[in-house]
Amino acid sequence: MYQFQPKQSKFKQLMSGPYVMYLFLAIQVIIFALMELSGVLKGTFSGSTSSATLYKFGAMYPVAVTDLHHFWRFVTPIFVHIGFVHFGVNSLTLYFCGRILEPLIGHWRFFVLYLMSGILGNLLSFAFANPVSLSAGASTSIFGMFAAFLILGRMYPNQPLINQMYQNMKLLIIMNLVLNLFDSSVDIWGHLGGAIGGVIMMLLLDVPKRYKAAQTEMNPHFRILAGIVLVFMIVFCLFYGFGKA
Repeated sequence: MYQFQPKQSKFKQLMSGPYVMYLFLAIQVIIFALMELSGVLKGTFSGSTSSATLYKFGAMYPVAVTDLHHFWRFVTPIFVHIGFVHFGVNSLTLYFCGRILEPLIGHWRFFVLYLMSGILGNLLSFAFANPVSLSAGASTSIFGMFAAFLILGRMYPNQPLINQMYQNMKLLIIMNLVLNLFDSSVDIWGHLGGAIGGVIMMLLLDVPKRYKAAQTEMNPHFRILAGIVLVFMIVFCLFYGFGKA
């Protein structure tokens, strides 16, 4: 019977650890600490909820992109959080999902998927959200991870762990998107863009060769279609966002 995760030496098990996840987690912890410190220095105890601090640390602010060409704001919001609860929930989700997903798809695939899901989420937010609203958080990338598990579930329908994650993530995405419709403080465009980004990137990146034997064959045209959708989404969001300015 094929084993999805073959036995490895202790060294190889160590080397296959979720290092990229820990890197991303460390970055957002450091940024959150600096934001809170910035607030303390200004005489407040919640720097991460200050609009000025959020703007300074790179939250998505569409007007800053269109008027000042702050293109880094498509990346920096992934690591910026608004308040302790927002930071805590996203950090825990990144930890518990990332430590499973990264060993499955590999370090560089996880790196690209996480960042690109976040970027595509911020692009959709830039194009369709209120141009003078501030938004931030790892949720764009986290929705990308959720969506990646959906694709993996289709690739490996006979693997119990993957199939269980597939069922859980499918329900989680649907519940979150529905709840987002009734919460005006949540950037639903960012979440939707992140989920779409996760699907696109998982189709494009595929999985390591060592797992091919257990993979259900997928139509190769899906990868081509994913590439086309990726380019279209980036170009459309940029043109539409700048067109509103």
